[in-house]
Amino acid sequence: MKPTQAGETRSRWAWVERAVWTERMLAALETGVKGGKWFSLMDKVYAPANLTAAWEDVRTRKGTGVDGQTAHDFETRKEKELARLTEELRSGTYQPKPVKRVYIPKPGSQEKRPLGIPAIRDRVVQGALRNVLTPIFEKKFAPQSFGFRPGRGCKDALRRVQALLHEGYTWVVDADLQKYFDTIPHDRLLEEVGTEVADGKVLNLLRLYLEQGVMDGLSTWTPEEGTPQGAIISPLLANIYLHPVDEAMSSKGQEMVRYADDVIVLCRTEAEAEAALERLRELVESRGLTLHPTKTRIVDATQRGGFDYLGYHFEKGMRWPRAKSLKKLKDSIRDKTRRTNGNSLSTIIANVNRTLKGWFEYFKHAKSNTFPNVDGWVRMRLRSILRKRLGFRGRGRGSDHQRWPNAFFKAMGLFTMTEAHAALCRP
Repeated sequence: MKPTQAGETRSRWAWVERAVWTERMLAALETGVKGGKWFSLMDKVYAPANLTAAWEDVRTRKGTGVDGQTAHDFETRKEKELARLTEELRSGTYQPKPVKRVYIPKPGSQEKRPLGIPAIRDRVVQGALRNVLTPIFEKKFAPQSFGFRPGRGCKDALRRVQALLHEGYTWVVDADLQKYFDTIPHDRLLEEVGTEVADGKVLNLLRLYLEQGVMDGLSTWTPEEGTPQGAIISPLLANIYLHPVDEAMSSKGQEMVRYADDVIVLCRTEAEAEAALERLRELVESRGLTLHPTKTRIVDATQRGGFDYLGYHFEKGMRWPRAKSLKKLKDSIRDKTRRTNGNSLSTIIANVNRTLKGWFEYFKHAKSNTFPNVDGWVRMRLRSILRKRLGFRGRGRGSDHQRWPNAFFKAMGLFTMTEAHAALCRP
């Protein structure tokens, strides 16, 4: 590459793991690798510098593996652990440990989402594998895919949705992929990876992860399909498997927005939406997947009812936090503002502020009447604590508004969404 081209390439791929992606490899990524596929990648996976970089990422997330080893335990033996992983991967003797199946609540639902928690050492290897594979597939991924991609996120997807609605794409296919992560066919997923990667050792390593045992209570079983949510490599694999759907929808001019398995298609007319839904159903079923029969629907976003997407509710040209998002916020604030909380009011407010500021940062583009209601509810929770400390029962109300006016909480440093939103809207 010429010097200018090299500089442009480095800028475009600034996020890649430099322990793996040298200037020579980036040049091949840009111009096309010889033979059209990547053949020698395994040595990049187990390179000590790459494993070390992957470990640093795992270390910041902490946690405990299925074997009881914590991130702290791994850190105390880091050099030996990483050297052992390098040797096992090089020699082909590496075997991942079973993942631990845990179930977490789905907000606003009686269902629970299954997660597979890997051992710390397996998270390190998965991170190293992701460092190698991500740029290869990132080069080909479609612009309508936003989830778990470098430099992209929920806000980018939401901006695209808002722009399309503003342009008149108000008929929406609100699609639900039924148990997507749990139903991805293993062989077809590996075939999709194989369109870019011809290194058999890397493909075998991926198969090990897809087929590693699952410890569910006292039983252990081997999955025949799916990629476990909770595994570092799973979001990338999920994007790889749906990429052909992205391409096929785009080739027909259909405006799809996808964040992992959260999919909507925005259309100008009801007839276009019906055709898009039929096309999406055909594509999904051709890949061995299923659209949820009752959760998948067509919505006119200009009418009452609207649709939910990535935490927001869209309806009649407006958007606001969906009911589940508001409930999640209130549940978090309730935990921090119990009347029996023994911390000082300033400590409680500082703790509450962290939650409020994070929530506002995501939902700051909601309609303006969202925020006074939340602010009032938070102050009620704080007044209830103060009532309790004076020996009164019940929640903050009535004369409590004179005893502890809004100005009192402002002086205490309570973050107020209404004021923050007003400041945001000033010219």
